Amino acid sequence: MLVNAKNLLDSARALHYAVPGFDCVEDVMIRTVLDTAEELRSPVFVMGYPDDLAGRGWNYIAGLTRAVADSYTIPIVLHLDHSRSLDEVRKALDLGFTSVMFDGSDLPMDQNIERSRQAVRLAEPYGATVEAELGLVGGSEVVDLAKTAENVLTEPEDVVRFVDETGVDILAVSIGTSHGVYERLPVLDIPRLERLNAVSRVPLVMHGGSGTPDDQIQEAVRHGICKLNIYADNRIAMWNGFKAVVAEATRPDPPPVEYFAKVRAAMAQNVRQKIELCLSKGRC
Repeated sequence: MLVNAKNLLDSARALHYAVPGFDCVEDVMIRTVLDTAEELRSPVFVMGYPDDLAGRGWNYIAGLTRAVADSYTIPIVLHLDHSRSLDEVRKALDLGFTSVMFDGSDLPMDQNIERSRQAVRLAEPYGATVEAELGLVGGSEVVDLAKTAENVLTEPEDVVRFVDETGVDILAVSIGTSHGVYERLPVLDIPRLERLNAVSRVPLVMHGGSGTPDDQIQEAVRHGICKLNIYADNRIAMWNGFKAVVAEATRPDPPPVEYFAKVRAAMAQNVRQKIELCLSKGRC
């Protein structure tokens, strides 16, 4: 069932769980995420990151997810992750994405508000939901933390103005996580999260879910996080699966069905763990 994020995250907020969002590249990732979520009866976001959608990736990721969604019984959100371009937002909507993120977190507040508002206007005719980011979650989806921006934590007093003036449906906040592969484990600012959740009219998102200690993830979920983004941990699991294929191969041309099974098994273990940490198992 392909849906937007509105009712899904409103329910998560009311019942104190989070819906996991997994950035996906190629069908092996999409199939693993959806099969595992179906097995555990968890709603899920299949997300596409613009760098990974380059060229025909836009058509493949959107087309494949839309083609297979009806074969599952769980709610699936097809989500554009971390776009900094309104043209990309428009393209995603035209291709059938049911939710989009415009990330203006590195812009001055007024510009972030104006462009996020434009993204909302673009999404309205499609019935799609819009996520924005306030504060700045440092790091990058694809490179190490040491090479990228520092965090700028979200201020509660900014949340009310931002949500009121943009009309966004979902808000990503900065409470101490970073994107990519951690060099140092984060320490989440849970008291800040409590204050953000108390003033926000919309569900809150935590980016940088990969590598964050399990106990901190569950504390964040209990205190208002309704969507958790994961990418690096699935990439690592995928790589470990490929290494296992090479290490255990008994012939130079193992059947693809066998080595992709090992890769999917490695990723499925990570997806299962994240679903359980989000407390979303059995929520469908």
